[in-house]
Amino acid sequence: MTTKARLRDTFALVTGASTGIGAATAERLAASGAHLALVARSADKLDDLAARLTRDHGVTVRTFPLDLAAAAAPTRLVKELADAGVEVEVLVNNAGVSDGGPVLDGDPARFRSMIDLNVTALTELTALLVPAMVARGHGAVVNVASTGGYLPAPYLAVYAATKAYVLSFTQALWAEIRDTGVRVVAVSPGPTETPMNPRGSRSADAVAATVLRALSGTSPAVIDGRANALVAFLFGRLLPRRLGLSIARRVMASGKF
Repeated sequence: MTTKARLRDTFALVTGASTGIGAATAERLAASGAHLALVARSADKLDDLAARLTRDHGVTVRTFPLDLAAAAAPTRLVKELADAGVEVEVLVNNAGVSDGGPVLDGDPARFRSMIDLNVTALTELTALLVPAMVARGHGAVVNVASTGGYLPAPYLAVYAATKAYVLSFTQALWAEIRDTGVRVVAVSPGPTETPMNPRGSRSADAVAATVLRALSGTSPAVIDGRANALVAFLFGRLLPRRLGLSIARRVMASGKF
């Protein structure tokens, strides 16, 4: 369990931090007194956010402009963190990308890039940083999944599959280290208004609030918002898989999501 009181004066690493859920989560962590290491591809956006968070909350913010989908990027990041004297106690794996459309019309290279970021980078960064948390006897990992991880999503097939991996990986890790003092949780938003999804119905700040609450909880997986939790329950557990997929196919094809 990582309460707001325990966040104060720790260092939290947030990936995909320049906009959307990552930036909103960084804001809430800073408001709780956590120092920040922010990672994203856009150096300018990171620097602007860092300056504002330092001014508004009086915390230390370090920025690391980096494309985590690049080969060996997580290893490079961990080295840069060590060189900067940053000891990560809270890891928020938020960086991710979505690319919709039928698999038949998709670009295999884009699929590979999505998997590299959503799955490979998240896994490597977690594996690189968790051992030190376990050795200290405290720390936290939040992996941002998606309600799409609860059921295969036609026309978002690769994205939903990557989030199903995140959900499964996180819950398994929770079981492995639940007695070590390290908090592990997957937070699954539904459609959220971000630069990646401007039609989202939920705000990034609402998701960030769920992330902070999840840190102080005990469950291995948390869904953001009651409506999203209901949808995930219906499609993931209640409806027969074939019926759920048929409904999902019609909904996704309509673009009304």
